[in-house]
Amino acid sequence: MALYGNTTSVRHRRAGRFFLYLAALIASGCNQQPVRLFGEAQGTYYSVQYYDHSGRDLQPQVDSLLHDFDLSASLWVDSSLLRRLNAGNTDTVDDIITALLEHSLAVNEYTDGAFDPRIGRIVQAWGFSFRQQQEPDSAELAAMLIAARGNVAIKNGHLVKECPATELDFNAIAQGYAVDLLAHMLKQYGITNYLIDVGGEVIARGSKPDGSPWRVGIERPAADSISAPIVETAVALHDAAIVTSGSYRKYYERDGMRYSHTIDPATGRPVQHSLLSVSVVDSLCWRADAMATAYMVMGLGRSRQFIADHPGGPGTTEVFFIYDSCGTLCTYATPSFEQIIKQ
Repeated sequence: MALYGNTTSVRHRRAGRFFLYLAALIASGCNQQPVRLFGEAQGTYYSVQYYDHSGRDLQPQVDSLLHDFDLSASLWVDSSLLRRLNAGNTDTVDDIITALLEHSLAVNEYTDGAFDPRIGRIVQAWGFSFRQQQEPDSAELAAMLIAARGNVAIKNGHLVKECPATELDFNAIAQGYAVDLLAHMLKQYGITNYLIDVGGEVIARGSKPDGSPWRVGIERPAADSISAPIVETAVALHDAAIVTSGSYRKYYERDGMRYSHTIDPATGRPVQHSLLSVSVVDSLCWRADAMATAYMVMGLGRSRQFIADHPGGPGTTEVFFIYDSCGTLCTYATPSFEQIIKQ
C-alpha cells in the first residue's frame, strides 16, 4: 500500500507514550460548545472533542471501535488476533492486520529498514512488550535478527511467513492508525471539526467555531519517566496529524545503563544517540506515527540527510527534533514546521 494512500474503513495501545498537550481548545465567547469524550483504550487514554450542531454523544461508537481494534492488533490482549498470529495459532487475518502490515512494509521500504514491524521477538526480549525486562545474549539476538528479516506477506486473507519464528509488532503504527479510523468514523457522521488524541497521537480536522486552528503542545524531553510534563512549543494544526516519538519516557535502567524502547532493526539493540524526540506532522496519523519512530532509529544526522534526500516526501516536510548537545537541549525544525509553531 502506497505511503500516499488514504485510510479506508474497516469492520471494525502504549501507556503514556509522548504526550501532546491540547491548548486553547475553545475560543471564549463561542456559542457552539464541543462534545468531549474521554476514556481508556490501548493501554492509555483517549480524548475526542468535536463540534456537532446536534450534540450527538458518540462515546459508545468510539469505545466499540477502540475495543475491536485492541482485539485485533494489541499485544497486550492475550487473545488478540495479533498474539494468535505470532503464536502460529492461526494465519487468517482481518482488515486491520492487513492494513497495518501493508502500511508497515511500505514504510520499511521507504526508510531503508529503519522502520520494521518484524522485530516483535526482539522488542519482547528487551522487555518492552509483555515480557520481563532482560538483555538477550548474543546468540539469542542473532537468531531473532534472522527471524526479523524473513519475508512476510498476506495472500488470500492469510499471513504467510518465510520464517515461522517471525513475530509482528505494530506498536509504532497501530495507535496512529486507530486515530485515523476514529477520524474516518466522525466523517461518516458528518462531523468535520474535531480533535482526536489517543495516547499522544493527535489528528485535527477543520477548526474551532471562530475559525481559529486547533493548537497542540509538544512536550520538552523530561529527565526521567516520572517528571512533570513541560510544554516545549505549540503548533497550529489544520487538517493534519502530529505524533511525537522519543526515548525519555519509555525505558528501563539496569546496572547503571538506560535502555531505550526504540530498537534499531539493523542491530536488534536499543538506539544510543543524542536524539531525544521527534515530532512529525502529516495528513495521516499512521504515517506520522511510523515516520517518527523511523527518525528515532536513524538519529539526528541520518534523519536530516533522509529529509534532504526526499524533499516533499511523506513525513519529511514538517518535522521537529529535540536533541542533546553536551548536556544542553537543542532543537531543529524544518522550514515548514517553523511556520506552524505558535509561541
